[in-house]
Amino acid sequence: MTIHEMAEAVLVFIKANEALAAPIVFVLAFGESMALIALLLPATVILWGVGALIGASGLSFWPIWLAAVLGAALGDWLSYWLGYHFHEPISRMWPLSRHPQLIPKAHTFFEKWGALGVFIGRFFGPLRAAVPLVAGAVQMPQVPFQIANWTSALVWGFTTLGPGAFGIGWLGKLGQ
Repeated sequence: MTIHEMAEAVLVFIKANEALAAPIVFVLAFGESMALIALLLPATVILWGVGALIGASGLSFWPIWLAAVLGAALGDWLSYWLGYHFHEPISRMWPLSRHPQLIPKAHTFFEKWGALGVFIGRFFGPLRAAVPLVAGAVQMPQVPFQIANWTSALVWGFTTLGPGAFGIGWLGKLGQ
């Protein structure tokens, strides 16, 4: 199954089961942010589609946005926790072991940017889950990590779902 086919199937399912939109978005955002799952789950494309589905179908934006924020922040929190407790050996676990360059790149990024790197890393593909893992492994203090984690999740949720959710409606009004 291609990414496009997977995204299409999830979007069709959400459209048919609108009450499950928020829980599905929570799981997708969590998986997209969780160190060991993010490399296997192409959730960003699906979440963009969910944003468009919100705009096209009239689903309520804010509960779905909140689900995305909670899923993303908790996924990063768990990644941080894994790094904090398992340090370097976690990089040898599958699927991270199949991407040996990822953790060193995330470490370099984190060393350069620190807490700001946790915030910025949320917006860059594979770094999204690797930077919190590295932050935990180097024992970054909890409070600065969580501030960067939660604030970036708030912004990420909006920038991921918002363009589709609000852009579709705006385009519809533009065409009238």
